Amino acid sequence: MTTQTNDLEDLGNPDDPDDPGGADVAVVGGGPAGLSAALQLARYGRRVMVFDTGQGRSTHHQTNRNYLGFPDGIATTELRDLGRRQLAHYPHVRIAAHRVTGVVGDARRGFTVQAQGHVWWARTVVLATGVLDHFPHFPHWQEYVGRSMFWCIACDGYESRGRRILVVGHTDAAAGEAMQLHSLTERVRLLTNSRSNDISDRFARRLAAAGVPVVHDRIEAAEGTDGRLSAIVTRGGRRLELDALFSIQGATPETAVARGLGVRLNAHGYVEVDTEQHTSVPGVYAAGDITAPHSHQVSAAVQEGAQAASAANYFLYPPELKAD
Repeated sequence: MTTQTNDLEDLGNPDDPDDPGGADVAVVGGGPAGLSAALQLARYGRRVMVFDTGQGRSTHHQTNRNYLGFPDGIATTELRDLGRRQLAHYPHVRIAAHRVTGVVGDARRGFTVQAQGHVWWARTVVLATGVLDHFPHFPHWQEYVGRSMFWCIACDGYESRGRRILVVGHTDAAAGEAMQLHSLTERVRLLTNSRSNDISDRFARRLAAAGVPVVHDRIEAAEGTDGRLSAIVTRGGRRLELDALFSIQGATPETAVARGLGVRLNAHGYVEVDTEQHTSVPGVYAAGDITAPHSHQVSAAVQEGAQAASAANYFLYPPELKAD
């Protein structure tokens, strides 16, 4: 059975690379990318330590309907649970509910993982720390996420066909999302929810031509029950009825650990990786939403996690097992 460790016992001696208590790979993040990486590494026979705070996109009420093999869709929380159950078959995988505050070291000496005043040692690291979404905040907003408040047209646009959609955001990205959703339903409105309206004239003309109204106001409150929104009330006193809200207010990649390691980020602040999920730091790999501002899909995260695991496993092989 997978060891679920919440105690304060440190794993391994950071000063002794041969310590059998250490891990081959530390996986930072327990969402689809991290769990996928851990599973692949476990099947390579690697000792794995997964750090999972139980937070992130896959802990919302989201139902994933575009992941192959689940004809009725699957809740992302259930997918996480299934992943943990799958890992339970591998005694060399441990999961800790610790928040990693930093990782130091290098591929030659190994990496010391720091979490809540304790340290663990690993030979390589897979970063799967995801992003922090900037959802609109109003009383009880969390209960609507994944039920009637979404962030991804690929994930939830199909179910929104013909419905009343409110796109929230004040940039060209939000305007572009509104135009894409307009291809699925004519009942689309855009609410800036900001002091400023940064939608360019070019996109403003597109919205006007498509008949998509733009409301320059901010959210005061929401109406709804059981996670289903029925209306948004603005500070200016408008009541906007809706069936679904798409938040296009951006997200911040969780890169504190990556930056501490000196990993190169792209212009958008996401971790740069190659096609095998290598970062700019040898022995450090990244997977999932932390790696790109687009293609934030469970299917992509799982694939990237598996690829990162294969790359890390190959890195750990002794020279006689490598083809290069």
